[in-house]
Amino acid sequence: MKKYTMGVVAASMLFASGCASILSDSSYPVTINSTPTGANFTITDEAGLDVHSGVTPDTITLSASDGFFSSATYTIRYQLAGYNEQSFQLKAGMDGWYIGNILFGGLIGMLIVDPATGAMWKLPESAHVTLNPAAASASSAPMGGLTIASIDQVPEEVKSQMIRVK
Repeated sequence: MKKYTMGVVAASMLFASGCASILSDSSYPVTINSTPTGANFTITDEAGLDVHSGVTPDTITLSASDGFFSSATYTIRYQLAGYNEQSFQLKAGMDGWYIGNILFGGLIGMLIVDPATGAMWKLPESAHVTLNPAAASASSAPMGGLTIASIDQVPEEVKSQMIRVK
């Protein structure tokens, strides 16, 4: 009788939880990186609220869920002097373990536990962008005046046409 009771308790616990919530998390570490490094970044959520800011490279923990049955989406804005500002969208996708509810978690895991805990979603491990140098242009110079630019700001196709002055 004891073995039967223990079996029923074990089965109840197994079916009362979701597969993804047992084997996965609802928050994930995400590495924020850029080329070149040292860029300032700001992460905003779908509501436009700032979630985190820092300097690349950095690793932060973000929630994969934005509510019941709703995956999180973040916008990461990169800024570095001499480079064009760039944005990257980070979106959570379905966690493969969520499908395990068909075998282990049942309807309770699939429709209640994993969506409520956010364990049905997973974020990518990293967000990396290559920043483009800001190009110097004659139109930015006041009334056709002189514009001084760093060599890093000059596009590659223009660099190949440049002549070194000694």
